[in-house]
Amino acid sequence: MSAFPFVAVLDMLEPALAAYPVPLIDQMGRSNPFQVLIATILSLRTRDDTTAQVTPRLFAVLENPAVGATLDPATIATLIYPVGFYRTKAQSIVDICTILTERYNGVVPHTLEELLALPGVGRKTANLVLSVGYGIPAICVDIHVHRICNRWQYVDTTTPEQTELVLRERVPTDSWIAINQRLVTLGQHICKPISPLCTQCPLLHLCPQHGVGRHR
Repeated sequence: MSAFPFVAVLDMLEPALAAYPVPLIDQMGRSNPFQVLIATILSLRTRDDTTAQVTPRLFAVLENPAVGATLDPATIATLIYPVGFYRTKAQSIVDICTILTERYNGVVPHTLEELLALPGVGRKTANLVLSVGYGIPAICVDIHVHRICNRWQYVDTTTPEQTELVLRERVPTDSWIAINQRLVTLGQHICKPISPLCTQCPLLHLCPQHGVGRHR
């Protein structure tokens, strides 16, 4: 097992990253799992600022799953443009709303298996709904979490799914929810994919910088 002090580093990151904006989905809190689900789908392969631009426009119309089940995919596509794959996502949103209305009485399910069965929902989306939408311990691994965990040499994996499984084995459950929020913030602002800002990183003295070439 890696000797990197993963949990201690998560604790160090909380005050160190306080000046940076919280990732968009985390800003939603636990008040509306439905909005967390839909916004996460919109955010896939889409910049946060684009997602932040379209979500208020969409939710002004898409008040709940019952409303969504009655909408035409073309209407939703217009509302969510220019997110990536907006037509495909629009169809998934209508299909999800229909399923939630017909099978779950309009309530987003709170088990990983049920969430993964919804159209267009992968592990990243499902885990964010559980952790952000419901406060249920879950590890959401996106490209930032995957990249940083490998740079720290805490894992040696090739896919986010593999990284999630390793983290589930090694990290105590009470630290799971913090992983995504803190590492995404770190990845967006400091530990970037290309030329990371290592001189600004509060973890430079601990980081092996595995795989890092040019940095600032």
